[in-house]
Amino acid sequence: MAQFESFFLANLPEAPSFHPHYEEALQVMLKAGGKRFRPMLLLKVVEHLAPLLAEHALHAAAAVEMLHTYSLIHDDLPAMDNASLRRGHPTLHVSFDEVTAILVGDALNTHAFAVLAKAPLSAAVRIALVETLALYGGAGGMVLGQAIDCHFENQLLSLEKLEFLHTNKTAKLIAASLKMGGIIAGCDNATEKALEAFGLKLGLLFQIQDDVIDATQTSQEAGKPTGNDGVKNSFTNLLGIKEAERQKEELAQILCREAGEIGGALGDDLARIVTAYFIKGK
Repeated sequence: MAQFESFFLANLPEAPSFHPHYEEALQVMLKAGGKRFRPMLLLKVVEHLAPLLAEHALHAAAAVEMLHTYSLIHDDLPAMDNASLRRGHPTLHVSFDEVTAILVGDALNTHAFAVLAKAPLSAAVRIALVETLALYGGAGGMVLGQAIDCHFENQLLSLEKLEFLHTNKTAKLIAASLKMGGIIAGCDNATEKALEAFGLKLGLLFQIQDDVIDATQTSQEAGKPTGNDGVKNSFTNLLGIKEAERQKEELAQILCREAGEIGGALGDDLARIVTAYFIKGK
């Protein structure tokens, strides 16, 4: 990940002009850090299954992180969550203005695909990567989840509908990261599907933990506003904190077993990631 961070910061989008702050705003949330969870997953797959392509995969990992960052910028807007803090930094509409935040989100969304298009990979692989990121991050994926989340705010959804919401809003981009790693590594169809299925469950686990953090941590601890899910459809609102934590632990254990079914060093590494990030006391 140190190699990824160096690559990422050396390849930030640039747009020199006489605008007083647009280029700065374009880069600030990318520089602010974050877990880099999605790039890590993509790179882990390539590292284990096609290590000679690991350096070339950095472009795809950067594209995923840019698309994810755009989604956070837009999620924080006054029309959506109206959040003032992200990754321990003021959100863009607070640091600059709402118009700048909207435009920077738009720019990072489209720039992600420019990065993929220039990746040092075969044309067939680049097309498959573009398609995957667009499908999982776009109209029938992440954006669909966000639309449902915003529309049904203040209306308590069933568990089935809540899982559908977060499968799209959160889990699909995590699944896309693993699948894209598989595409770069030249995996067979069965392995790609296994990685995708693992990623969808991992994304739900990620969201349950995020909801627990919102309900139990301060804004300073989390690096973003917390205690804001009281009117939103979250696992803690629907299930309660204790039951959400229990389901999180149970799902983490299931994923550790399923990582073993993926097998090899990659399966071992995925199990370690689940343990390190999500299992209580680890």
